[in-house]
Amino acid sequence: MARRLSVTVERFPLASAFTISRGSKTEAVVVVASVEDEFGRGWGECVPYTRYGETPESVVAALEGVREAVEGGASRDTIQELLPAGAARNALDCALWDIEAKSTNRQVEQLVCRFPARPVETAYTISLASPADMAEAARAVAHRGVLKVKVGGRNDAERMRAVRAAARGARLIIDANEGWTPENIRENLLAAAAIGASVVEQPLPAGQDGLLAEIPHPVPVCADESVHSTGDLDALRHRYDYVNLKLDKTGGLTEGVAFLNRARELGFGVMVGCMVGTSLSMAPAVLLAQGADLVDLDGPLLLRQDRPNGLFYSSSTVSPPPRALWG
Repeated sequence: MARRLSVTVERFPLASAFTISRGSKTEAVVVVASVEDEFGRGWGECVPYTRYGETPESVVAALEGVREAVEGGASRDTIQELLPAGAARNALDCALWDIEAKSTNRQVEQLVCRFPARPVETAYTISLASPADMAEAARAVAHRGVLKVKVGGRNDAERMRAVRAAARGARLIIDANEGWTPENIRENLLAAAAIGASVVEQPLPAGQDGLLAEIPHPVPVCADESVHSTGDLDALRHRYDYVNLKLDKTGGLTEGVAFLNRARELGFGVMVGCMVGTSLSMAPAVLLAQGADLVDLDGPLLLRQDRPNGLFYSSSTVSPPPRALWG
């Protein structure tokens, strides 16, 4: 049969509101690209992100714009040229990896991972709220090994201290989502150091982070909004210690593999992260996470209900994707 592309928008309510410095959301809106041929169906999911100028409608339009090429047999390498890095290319690239695995009767992990994929420890997110509410949320999940703590407002030092008091044994990733300023970053970094935080993520707005090359890092600093694809990495060498690899930014697993390898060459620590999506979004990222220092793939845990055949989460770990899901 000839190749066929289908594109759908799906909505998944969250278990509770997810709040960061830029606002709150109560549902995950995802776009799914599905490629079907004689070998079966491959699919991939992306999460359009308004911070990067994306909407579900714009992502659907981008995928429809390459329909003829995809149905004509375009390869993953060709798709890298036809679509820019971002959510649309991520969904399609991951779908093509999935169908490639089915056509060769192999698993994607055999093509991507140096060793058999294993469960990895993932962070769990504490949404931005009052210090008391964040402490309560942290106390409820204090058994988890790693917590990502959303900050980016007034009284962030108090928030950090409250979470640490509630979860004394957890490693903490402090994520400001561009919410700090040149005036308060030194104070906030020192507060993060005082509670023993492992990393501070994206403290300053992308494009306004040159100050990071001039001030001490009492806690390692990780780029998120400041880094998208491999070509961004060189310019960040003296500003950041870690980089956050998200497939919705790199535009899929193909570029994600290149990003990971180049980040290692440049001496960056690597976090593999996610937007809030289903297990289908996380599945390819779990394979990249095999070579990461930090992992933040808790998206499905924030949903009211995940997809069937979803990823298996146990305590603080997430397992590689089952073949019934992807790959």
